[in-house]
Amino acid sequence: MRLAHNSLVLVADGAKMLFFRNEGEGAHPNLKVVDAEQQAALQDSEIKTDRAGSAASGAGGGGATMGEANYQDQAEDRFAVEAADRLKRGALAGDYQELVVVASPKTLGVLRKHYHSEVEKRLILEVAKDLTGHPVDKIAQMLAAVDK
Repeated sequence: MRLAHNSLVLVADGAKMLFFRNEGEGAHPNLKVVDAEQQAALQDSEIKTDRAGSAASGAGGGGATMGEANYQDQAEDRFAVEAADRLKRGALAGDYQELVVVASPKTLGVLRKHYHSEVEKRLILEVAKDLTGHPVDKIAQMLAAVDK
């Protein structure tokens, strides 16, 4: 794919977001880290405050235990919402004209729900892959190989 100079690239999953700026031209991206953020790895026991609750059932019936919330998933979703908010602030400030988002499928789903209209105008490509643990040159090679 041809990636314009100065394009913004977000690579994210539920716990890590990496923002890159393309300093290359066209089919030869040269990604430079602009910002990186990693969520602290907390266990459910460190996040939750109480046990699973219970709910009363219909007339005359006993109560039923409610399923326990998955606090790790909730934390990952909040992290993705934060990434979408950062994209919005950058778009509204005119920090980028083209955007590429590479994210794990679950994170990409959460991001899509929270894209601002100005982010959507600048979005040229989404890739549903978790590449947060890959070296920058491998991410650039993957983007260059995308047939768009």
